[in-house]
Amino acid sequence: MAERTEGCAAAAEDWNFCPEALNREELERYGQILDQRPACLHGNSVGMALAAQLLKVRMREGKTALLKANAAQRAFERRRGERNIVLKARQMGLTTWAAARFFLKTITHPGTLTLEVAHTQESAEEIFRIVHRFLDRLPENLREGTLRTSRANVRQIVFPEIDAQYRVVSAGDRNAGRGLTVQNLHCSELARWPGDPAETLAGLRASLAPGAELILESTPDGVGGCFHEEWRMAGETGMVRHFFPWWMERRYRTQAVDAGSLTDEEHDLMARKRLNLEQIGYRRQIRADFRQLARQEYAEDEESCFLASGDSVFELEAIEARLATMAPPVEVRQNGELEVWLPPLKGKEYLVAVDPAGGGSEGDYSAAQVLEMEMGLQCAEFAGHMGGLELARLVTALATEYNRAWLVVERNNHGSGVLALLETVCGYGKIYRQSGQAGWLTTSMSRPAALGRLDAALVERPECFQSRSLLAECRSFVRLPNGGSGARPGTHDDRVMAMAIGLGARAELLGKVSR
Repeated sequence: MAERTEGCAAAAEDWNFCPEALNREELERYGQILDQRPACLHGNSVGMALAAQLLKVRMREGKTALLKANAAQRAFERRRGERNIVLKARQMGLTTWAAARFFLKTITHPGTLTLEVAHTQESAEEIFRIVHRFLDRLPENLREGTLRTSRANVRQIVFPEIDAQYRVVSAGDRNAGRGLTVQNLHCSELARWPGDPAETLAGLRASLAPGAELILESTPDGVGGCFHEEWRMAGETGMVRHFFPWWMERRYRTQAVDAGSLTDEEHDLMARKRLNLEQIGYRRQIRADFRQLARQEYAEDEESCFLASGDSVFELEAIEARLATMAPPVEVRQNGELEVWLPPLKGKEYLVAVDPAGGGSEGDYSAAQVLEMEMGLQCAEFAGHMGGLELARLVTALATEYNRAWLVVERNNHGSGVLALLETVCGYGKIYRQSGQAGWLTTSMSRPAALGRLDAALVERPECFQSRSLLAECRSFVRLPNGGSGARPGTHDDRVMAMAIGLGARAELLGKVSR
């Protein structure tokens, strides 16, 4: 069969392929050459040709047809590596293609375990229907022979004769992948996974066998979070980046617009991306329908699609502009947990704002921000898993170093204990008070006001901010479904809250001084 494939002189659509003649031996031979591109297939891989003549999908019109790779799917196949991350516009067919590729790898490689992880239970069920359709439409001789299943329910298909499995689970299942050895892993819509996506993904990566294939795939969902960080760090981690803008999908076009109505931006986009007037018409339609979310749902470039999230609390353009001009710290202490940009100057007054946490090795960090009182400049920042007396001693030393700065400690939760230690064990006297009580109280009224002050400072005085880690937290600080705000799942907001508290206390202290 391999000789027949490599020597084929016919066009791809006339490839000499007989599904009814397939048996275990033939499947395994195909498995050995899935990624080869014989001349007879005109640049397509054997896997693409197999999909086009063996796997059936449901079309948008409702009918079933063989899977012919579209432009995005072909582009993915050309650049695909062992580790892949896919950033895409909506409904580009990459989830279906990943399922098809891994289904073929499963049935042609005995001993294979393939795992698909979807962002919701509903999506997991839909992916499983896609895979089940592949199986149900296979030739009867395969379904009743080599690929006879012993189990095909609860989103698991088992092929006992070849000792292979195909599983589809939800990212909400904390045990997904636990105890397994996985040869193919597809993580779908990673940006929208619930809980702590980074933790879930780390557990899944631990299940990968040597040489396993990985596909992380998602539409964007704002900056920060697991998917954005994976995309940003792909060059360092060896992941192959794949970006698929909306115009790669041939269906995304509508009635042509009048050429005389084109804006300068549309003219430029047409010239750079070779778009036509029908595609510009579609672009106008999606921008009218999705407004500020159009750039996110129908991505056009690899940066603005992340910045288009409608749930960001802070002004993302101001954050990105500041990140482009920031300098590294002049000093790093505490194993990297304490960074210093502006050492204390004689005669200057400072403030140290503290957002305490419990101090365990997991969960939230304790964070402290050092601000110069007059201009509000960020001078130093601490963030680490530290609490209790250890934290009290660290911030006492920091405040003492900065000309006996004001110590502003949030008194909610763990803060009350830290405040008691500051006054008794550490003996620090310059502690911020509200209505005679030590510490800053975060309430349903003071929290939005403090965050609003931070947002205004980011726009009006971005040069005051020095910490990349702080701005990274600002990028992933979002409006939550319950109406509140906080860190996107899998991220932190401890630096953000310490800075918001510091700016709020600074405004109060300056007001008191001025009176």
